Amino acid sequence: MNEDQRSLFLSSSSHFPPPQGVKLSYGTSGFRADASILQSTVYRVGILAALRALKTQSVIGLMITASHNKVSDNGVKVADPSGGMLSQDWEPFADTLANAHDPQHLVELIAEFVQKENITLDGTKPVEILLARDTRPSGEFLLEAAKQGIGSIIGAVALDMGILTTPQLHWMVRARNGGMKASETDYFKQLSSSFRCLVDLSPSGTHANNVDDKLVVDGANGVGGEKLEILKTMLNGLAIEVRNSGKEGGVLNEGVGADYVQKEKVVPFSFGSQDVGLRCASLDGDADRLVYFIVPSTTYANGASTDYLKQLGLEVTFTPTGVKYLHEKAAEYDIGIYFEANGHGTILFSEQFLCWLKARTTELSDVAKGSEQHKAALRLLAVSELINQAAGDALSGVFFVEAILKHMGWSIERWNEIYEDLPSRQLKVKVVDRSAVVTANAETVAVTPPGIQEAINAETAKHPRGRCFIRPSGTEDVIRVYAEASVQDAADNLAQSVAKLVDQFLGFGSS
Repeated sequence: MNEDQRSLFLSSSSHFPPPQGVKLSYGTSGFRADASILQSTVYRVGILAALRALKTQSVIGLMITASHNKVSDNGVKVADPSGGMLSQDWEPFADTLANAHDPQHLVELIAEFVQKENITLDGTKPVEILLARDTRPSGEFLLEAAKQGIGSIIGAVALDMGILTTPQLHWMVRARNGGMKASETDYFKQLSSSFRCLVDLSPSGTHANNVDDKLVVDGANGVGGEKLEILKTMLNGLAIEVRNSGKEGGVLNEGVGADYVQKEKVVPFSFGSQDVGLRCASLDGDADRLVYFIVPSTTYANGASTDYLKQLGLEVTFTPTGVKYLHEKAAEYDIGIYFEANGHGTILFSEQFLCWLKARTTELSDVAKGSEQHKAALRLLAVSELINQAAGDALSGVFFVEAILKHMGWSIERWNEIYEDLPSRQLKVKVVDRSAVVTANAETVAVTPPGIQEAINAETAKHPRGRCFIRPSGTEDVIRVYAEASVQDAADNLAQSVAKLVDQFLGFGSS
């Protein structure tokens, strides 16, 4: 590191002192906390993103959002060249960087890291970092902190992409590094054209009941509602009504959104008896989650969905909780499908498979154009374009679901009937130290503290078809409890009894 670069780090970092008494950790959601204490962290993640761009010699993304959290929170995370999340190998450095106690310590950490990673800081290889934020009021001043962090590395350029959904930014990073056009308009065009292609290829005669023609979407009073309003003008044959778009004066994620619907099992604000019989869906605050529901009951995934998929003969694989683990596992397959109960998820197609599919489609267009095989190949290609392979995307997910329902000729009620969910309940318990819980077997077994898993097993055995897991939160000192059973009362009782166990083993009374 030359003296000019060192001086630039020291001078710029002096304007962003870290909050006292706060230790932040980079998890699946990046860094997330109350927005008032994040300015220093976001500045340092700007440095991190620029270093990642130099290391990979690729375009990197930086997104400022706290997703489904309350409006006073915010967060920041990095998108890697593939459009996926920051490599897990860099997460420890992210933690160290964020928690450096003064400018001198910060510079020492950077100098040590760039030497280890063989990163040159001489400005001879310019790099670009795409920045975006959601609609939170705090996003604007945090974005400026990120720009200052990026600008503190000679040769790094910050490109402000404006207010976007998180999946849009991930898509843009992936597209830019793939040599494709990557503006927001390009994103809208790709989604709308691939959706129209799928609808045009639907079998004739498969049209759901007229009452089903309308889709009502809860925008969580966030950025997703705004973007969906634009997208729906580009489509014919799909009637979408957006509620809770943020323009009506509602508060981001307050009584609305995918997380609220899925966890609380109630309909969001502005939905009610007038919506019986309609397809309804909820996005979350940054539009990377999607949950469909029926008024008054909601639909959600649990153990019953796993049983259903196995009955279809599909390979089902479990990973620890978190999109980064699911995405990594899905990438091992030619076609990898992953979704979490909270609405996160997408589909990945390997490059090898896509090359084969394109060649096969061309071959079929020559020898069997218009055949069912040819149409099937075209549909699969359209799916690969419609789905956002960089990250779970509620907007592309909505259009994918709508295309499938049109293809199948299904109403939402018919879709809901393909299997019956087991009743479930989710709770969270505040604890002194969430790291005291260590899990194994894709987070289905608690290894520590000693004795807790045996106690959970004893409670679970009391309920028919009982299943219960605990796991530490990735962002706060709470332990999450998930329980299933044959009836709702049993699921509720199981969750409550295990929550009490967690409190006895780990709660504030146990310390």
